Amino acid sequence: MKVTKEQSRRRIHWRIRKKVNGTPNRPRLCVFRSNKYIYCQLIDDVAGHTLASASSTEEQVPKNINKVEQAKMVGKLIAERAKAENIETLVFDRGGYLYHGRVKALADGAREEGLKF
Repeated sequence: MKVTKEQSRRRIHWRIRKKVNGTPNRPRLCVFRSNKYIYCQLIDDVAGHTLASASSTEEQVPKNINKVEQAKMVGKLIAERAKAENIETLVFDRGGYLYHGRVKALADGAREEGLKF
């Protein structure tokens, strides 16, 4: 049986999730990337709550720029929302995707706004 790309990504994601865990003081920044959009959430795994979220579907993110630029804007949005919740540090969950391209751009955008991970 051939393993699909999605099955491979999920297997890698579970391997990451065994080690990465979000707390109220240091939540997990979880990234999901589709072909068209990118989404991220700040998650407190202890309580099982999403503290903040951002995506490229929102009005603040312009649609006439390329997807890497959009991902960087989403990273800045999530950083602003994290600071509103008094969150400075977090753990990064790349969701089984390679740390490259849009995922890296999102992380760089969040770091530029002052988040530490």
